[in-house]
Amino acid sequence: MTDKPASTQLRVGRLVKAHGLKGALKLELYTDDPDGRFVPGAAFTLQVPEASPWHGKSVTVREFRWMNSHPVLFLEGVEDRDAAESLVKAILWIDQDPDAVSEDDAWFDHQLVGLQVHRGEERVGRIVRVDHFPAQDLLIVQRDGSDDEILVPFVSAIVPEVDVVNGRVIVTPPPGLFEDLPAGDEDESRAADVRTDDGQKPTD
Repeated sequence: MTDKPASTQLRVGRLVKAHGLKGALKLELYTDDPDGRFVPGAAFTLQVPEASPWHGKSVTVREFRWMNSHPVLFLEGVEDRDAAESLVKAILWIDQDPDAVSEDDAWFDHQLVGLQVHRGEERVGRIVRVDHFPAQDLLIVQRDGSDDEILVPFVSAIVPEVDVVNGRVIVTPPPGLFEDLPAGDEDESRAADVRTDDGQKPTD
């Protein structure tokens, strides 16, 4: 994906699969209020590859439904399955007040970038960017005294506290994330990473 919108926007969903023959798309939600977000007439900026015919365009909601407990979206101008297929994997973004967040435990990228990262009382680095993936977000931390970048899963088990006001986050990383492990401890660290699957919500 390229052409990511400005940090004053929130990502609210990803179009994951064409549904039926009339242009419907199954939706992966990045918001706690889908019925409020995807109302008829709501417009979204698209994040798609530059080669996509939808690059630089926006879409407008025609209808939002729940089908067998799955969220399904109908968009204006998307009338058949072929058109829907051309939008698969697109991420939907919406303009938002840069100083307000509508949900608990949700932050804009620009609020996180630059925060100091502390492990206990020790500062270990600072956040230089946030990478968004369907499964979870990653905080990219530049380690103090080094050009190394550490990829920190943005989940509550590893990032239990975000303190924007005081400019820092608290991390409780598994062994080896911020330091080299003795050879015998590497497998244990990998196992800890696999067990960490409780989610802290991405922005919207």
